[in-house]
Parts: sequence; structure tokens; C-alpha cells
Amino acid sequence: MEERVQKILSQWGIASRRKAEKMIEAGLVRINGAVVNLGEKANPEIDLIEVDGKAVKPGNRPQFIYLLLNKPVGVISTCHDSRKRRTILDLLPNKLSQGQGLHPVGRLDAESTGALLLTNDGELTHYLTHPRHHISKTYHVWVQGHPPERVLQSWRQGVNLAGKKTLPASVEVLKQQASSTLLEIILTEGRNRQIRRVAELLSYPVIHLHRTAIGSIQLQRPGEPVLPSGHYRYLLDFEIRFLHNRVHPTAETVPADIKEYRP
Repeated sequence: MEERVQKILSQWGIASRRKAEKMIEAGLVRINGAVVNLGEKANPEIDLIEVDGKAVKPGNRPQFIYLLLNKPVGVISTCHDSRKRRTILDLLPNKLSQGQGLHPVGRLDAESTGALLLTNDGELTHYLTHPRHHISKTYHVWVQGHPPERVLQSWRQGVNLAGKKTLPASVEVLKQQASSTLLEIILTEGRNRQIRRVAELLSYPVIHLHRTAIGSIQLQRPGEPVLPSGHYRYLLDFEIRFLHNRVHPTAETVPADIKEYRP
């Protein structure tokens, strides 16, 4: 059956849908010897698909891998960096960082820390990062000063950011010190540096931002120690199921090619 080439590449774990589109635009993808244009379709059962001169087939696809990483400060949430800064792949062993097609699902900026998903499931990445799919993300955020209730309520209801109002959010005070406040913030959208920009707009700048959970996937599971900074773990079956259910609400089981991949 014919599918758009970028979808095929993401389904096979070659690249995320967005990265596959960029590879096509760069002329790196060919079908039966001809350079592919964005939007073209192919039948992987009969067509020869090449990426950067190498033929790829469904049987070459690595098993799907799903990881949770506790990103340290200063690490870049990309697979490669032109400025040679440390990236998330530098935190993984070679068996995972090389040849598996792992990439981040969304990002945390360099100075932020905490929960970051990594996978080679390109289709899942495409759906989870699409604006219409809202997965809650929980943050612990230290801000300067002591924002009063009226400011917190304004944040909860949404503020105008670059001409567009932010979605309602949960904002609660966890702790206060002499000149700073620790907030727990739960968002269902993820605009670029959203929390930092809103905090700056409200005159309570962020000191430190740490993401503790993505939906029900937590850095610290009940009764267990927190995942150390710079470390990763494989997602459990129910956590993978949670992600797939966001895309396919009727899904009841973890796909067979996931269950067998464990360290």
C-alpha cells in the first residue's frame, strides 16, 4: 500500500516525521533512483527507498525503544549540535546512541532540567508533538520574589503571549524562601520557553525550571528513588501504553515489537 515517504521513514524508525521531511527537502531520499519531492508516495513492498545513498527496508528497522531521561543543566535537547555542545545522546551508551534512531520527543532548553522522552518511534513522536495532542507536563519552578494570588490566578487563566493567549494552567505554591518561591506548574501546551516567558511577563523571573513528569510518566515513581540527573530508564509497558493511547484511544495492548526490548 502506498504511503507518503516521510510517514514510511518515521514508521520504520529512520527519523521523526519532521526530520524525514527535512531530509526529503535536502534531496537525501530517493525512490527507485529518483530524488523524492515532499508529499510523494511509495509502496515499501515494491519500491526501492534510499536515504543518503543507503537502501532501507522494513526489516532493517530497529526495535522500538522508549526511554525517560533526567536531563541535566547545560545539555542540549537535540541529537547533534553544530557548536559541539553536549547533547542528550552523549548521555547514552553506544548501544543506544548509535544506529538506533533515537530522538527527543519535544525539548527542554539548555538551562532547564528534568523529564525528557526519547524514542525511535517516529510516528508516535509526530503525534505527540502535534499541537492538537495535549499531554500534561508537570514542572517545579523557582521564581524570584513572592507572586501574590492575583498574579497566580492570572497565570492559571492564561496570559497573552506574542499575541495569543496561553491555555489554562495549574499553578500552585509549594514553598517560599526569603526571596524566592517554588511553584508547581502543570501545562497542556508547550510553546517555546513558555514558562520562562510568562514568568518574565508577570515580573517574577524564573531562577530554575525542572520538569518532573510527562502525563503519568514520572521521574520518581511511587515508593522508588528519583531517577538521578543524567540517567535514563526504559519506560514500563503501562507508560508506553499511556503514550499510544494518546494517539490511538482504543489501543489496549503494547505492540509486540516493544515488549521484548529490555536492557
